[in-house]
Amino acid sequence: MKIIVLGAGAWGSAVAMSAALHPAGHAVTLWARDAVQAGEMRSGRHNARYLPGIPFPASLSVADGPFGALLTDADLVIVATPMAALRGMLQALQGVRVPVAWLCKGFEAAPAGGPETFGLLAHEVQASVAPQLLAGVLSGPSFAQEVALGQPTALVAASAHATVRQALVDAFHSPSVRVYANEDIVGVEVGGAVKNVLAIATGLCDGLSLGLNARAALITRGLAEMTRLGMALGARPETFMGLSGLGDLVLTATGDLSRNRRVGMLLAEGKTLQQAVDSLGHVAEGVYSARTVARRAEHLGVDMPITRAAVALLDGAITPAAAVALLMGRGPAAELA
Repeated sequence: MKIIVLGAGAWGSAVAMSAALHPAGHAVTLWARDAVQAGEMRSGRHNARYLPGIPFPASLSVADGPFGALLTDADLVIVATPMAALRGMLQALQGVRVPVAWLCKGFEAAPAGGPETFGLLAHEVQASVAPQLLAGVLSGPSFAQEVALGQPTALVAASAHATVRQALVDAFHSPSVRVYANEDIVGVEVGGAVKNVLAIATGLCDGLSLGLNARAALITRGLAEMTRLGMALGARPETFMGLSGLGDLVLTATGDLSRNRRVGMLLAEGKTLQQAVDSLGHVAEGVYSARTVARRAEHLGVDMPITRAAVALLDGAITPAAAVALLMGRGPAAELA
């Protein structure tokens, strides 16, 4: 296969490296928006900015500049930009006839002064700007560093189109990566979006040394929030017990490589949100999508108390201790209500 990966952040680079090492001998090109970064990657043969010290496979090519010519004879196009850049990238890909898949997780922020009161999931953005694309998402519990190192990983290829699901399986299923196909793109994307917000709350819990009981409670009740929102948007409930739901939530809420968890821990230490974000050096999508998740839930009448507390914390409206008190001070309720 000829695979083009548009975006040279940590995850885009890791996915490109994984595909380039595939036993099938894929021809993989990693495209970077920043020409300087692209030059450094070509000469140094690694992504010093995001995955330092992990060498590129010899078969991986690096490109920059206009990417239209790269798409000639491509079999699969992977969009590896943050959510904020997805709309523009999909508009640029409107004429592409081969499968297109994105890696970003979250809700697009509602435009300032626009008619929408909430943002959209990635597949909703695609439906609005490039509905003719054969498109989907590659998601699931995965840290870029571990994928780049070839450590065992399981992912989900979600799309309404069987050809997209199969293209993603063919591109990435390998001895180190298992790819499971799923038709429920709504559920997969809700899981990928909400888990980042819940990881901030869990990081806060860990940063305040509240214990493993509290962590388990937050993860479990967070999964209930995620499921309620997903079902309100038309997802299948069983999706949230799979890799892109429970799996991704556990990884992001407990893993030391999780940027969103790190944000919560830094806030617990008394850092401001700006200080926490500046210290990461990478995007923590939960910081940007939390408010949109809360607005979407409110619009749908879905109760998400952990998400609301995380938003209040990120907005500086409450202290870390007050966020915990807010959650623990709620009245009793039936677990399965």
